[in-house]
Amino acid sequence: MTPAANLTLLYGRLPLEDRFSAAREDGFSAVEIQFPYDREPQWYVQQLSDNGLRLVLINTPKESDAAPWGRAALTSQRDKFRRDFERAAEFCDATDCPAVHVMAGLVAPEQAAAAHDTLLSNLEWAAQQHPGLTLLLEGLNSHDVPGYLYSTPGAVRQVLSDVGAESVGMQFDFYHVLREGLGVQAELEASLPWIRHVQVAGNPERQEPDLARDAGVLAGFQRLSEAGYRGCVGYEYRPAGRVRDGLRWADALFPYFS
Repeated sequence: MTPAANLTLLYGRLPLEDRFSAAREDGFSAVEIQFPYDREPQWYVQQLSDNGLRLVLINTPKESDAAPWGRAALTSQRDKFRRDFERAAEFCDATDCPAVHVMAGLVAPEQAAAAHDTLLSNLEWAAQQHPGLTLLLEGLNSHDVPGYLYSTPGAVRQVLSDVGAESVGMQFDFYHVLREGLGVQAELEASLPWIRHVQVAGNPERQEPDLARDAGVLAGFQRLSEAGYRGCVGYEYRPAGRVRDGLRWADALFPYFS
């Protein structure tokens, strides 16, 4: 497993152009960026190259009013989603980023069935258009993101089972599982066949994890290691203080990192 700094949250107090060097100086070799659409891809390519970093994950675009949490499942916005996805895919191609979190969007309960079908159709299209790109789905907890299409790994597993495309997998976030009040061990075990990316943060403040308090997280990393997970672990949290000081929480994970 490889730690990855989420530049959007972990270094969000810094100007964008300073976040890359800060991650390098703190020992990271991999980074995530939530929405890297404010600059041209080549600007990011240069920043990554100058600091010896590789980009491992971005999100599909969002729109503040019409699609604040994405639009992959919004039945009236199929064409806009496909435009958004092409934009994300072009960014990944330029930066050698291997994975995209496909954001489903906010859906009213009475529209859930139609939204599910729309999401499947869009995922199948995206997988066919860009077979070399890993497409990720993540359950966003209902406290932080009420109305998101799925809030639990179980709901994501159902979508993944229905879509059946090898390039579509799960983004398993310990924080969202804990915030939703679910058991980490049970959700992780059920999700192992689909997990392609992992993220972590402390519950409920979304700051540094507390491995003594956040039940099941340390054992979860041990289980991931035993299962042969060799992907990235995104540090997607807002630090309580100085980032480097806060990184001490992860000392217990060093046996699982390569």
